[in-house]
This record gives sequence, structure tokens and C-alpha cells, in this order.
Amino acid sequence: MALKRDRISIEVVGPSATPEPARNGVSRADEAVLILARLIGRQIAREQFERKLKLERRAQRKRPAGRDV
Repeated sequence: MALKRDRISIEVVGPSATPEPARNGVSRADEAVLILARLIGRQIAREQFERKLKLERRAQRKRPAGRDV
């Protein structure tokens, strides 16, 4: 069976006619910055984890077979 990839659709929505009184521009910008920082942090952690696994696999291959420590 062939692999079927799902398509992502993005809907662009214009600004609403009524302003959002509870959220001003500063808090929206702060929220966006925090979301972006969280995404970047996760990516960095993922890359560090992959490097660590790669080094562990390399060390595992260099150990002589039959010797478990």
C-alpha cells in the first residue's frame, strides 16, 4: 500500500470588525515571542538529544563484543 501524505490547508482570516479589548498589541507580541522561543528551545533540545544518541551508538560499536560492563 502506498504511503498517503495529508495536505495541510491554511486559511487566512482578516482582522475582525470588533477589536479585542482584553488583549493589546504588547501582550500579543509577548505571547508570540514566547511561543517562538519555546519552539526554538525544543528544536535545540531535540538536536542535542540526537547528537548524544549518535555518540552513544558510536561508543557501543567500539566496545568489543562479548564484554558487557
